[in-house]
Amino acid sequence: MTVSASERLPAALPPGMAAGVAAGLGAGAFWGTTFVAPLIAPGFSSADYTAGRFVACGLFSLAWLLWQSLRAPTGQRRALWPDAAQAWGALWLSVLGYTGYYLLLVYGIADAGAALPALIIGTLPVWMMLLGKPDHLRWAALAPGLLLTAAGMVLMMDATASELEASGSGHFWRGVLLAIGAMLSWLAFGLLNARWIRSHPGVSSTAWANWLGLAAGLGGLVLWLGWGTEWSELVARPGFGAFVLVCAFTGIGSAWIASVLWNVACRRLSTSLAGQLVVSETVFALIYAFAWLGDWPETTQLVACAMFLLGVVASIRAHR
Repeated sequence: MTVSASERLPAALPPGMAAGVAAGLGAGAFWGTTFVAPLIAPGFSSADYTAGRFVACGLFSLAWLLWQSLRAPTGQRRALWPDAAQAWGALWLSVLGYTGYYLLLVYGIADAGAALPALIIGTLPVWMMLLGKPDHLRWAALAPGLLLTAAGMVLMMDATASELEASGSGHFWRGVLLAIGAMLSWLAFGLLNARWIRSHPGVSSTAWANWLGLAAGLGGLVLWLGWGTEWSELVARPGFGAFVLVCAFTGIGSAWIASVLWNVACRRLSTSLAGQLVVSETVFALIYAFAWLGDWPETTQLVACAMFLLGVVASIRAHR
């Protein structure tokens, strides 16, 4: 029997799913930059990084909304801005997925380095699969992936703790707890944000990113006024120019652009499949961190990363 070429080749992903996967991977590439931001512009506090990033995001969102309002017909301008309920939803979700998450992450990176928090955040796909486990999937099927992920984290903790102990840092485990707190904060955001988007189909991905950005900008401003460095002292610090560039890039790229891409992924993919793509953040974060430091990871770290990725792959296969 003759088999046609179209029958031999695997079927391509549906356009909607392909776009969702591409958007999720793009968001991961931008998110990964947040792990090296404190390394590029050292000498500033965690509150300064967080506030600067999200004030930049808020200003960009405001500028985008004003530009859209000027271009839109008069009857469509109101839809570009949130009502009271939508504004409240954006505000508390922005605390979970933006200011609160990033503040915990930056403090965690300061105490435990960049590699381990990247791996802890990278377990998000596993947790999202656990919370969204289909009824027909047995818990035993998820055991290999969970065990591999846990073993990889133990290896990375051991390697990173040894390095920090050698350098005199005494806050490694505090950094681990902060990174876990950041992971839990974003996990709640990922699940609740996807639910909000699906329950409001009339709100575009860009509009929702703008509203979240405005809310995050307000949160960043409050954070800076309460805990940030005074403006005169901030400007006088060495490396202020690099600090501004880092805040602008992470605020626009890894906050606003990544949010638009993630909203597209959440609309086109199931929560579990979109959650699996979060692992790309870990991969990009590790690549960026090791490239910036100019240091090849140790064998233990490579093995830990391999076990971590294999654990996620095993969980994905079990879920499918």
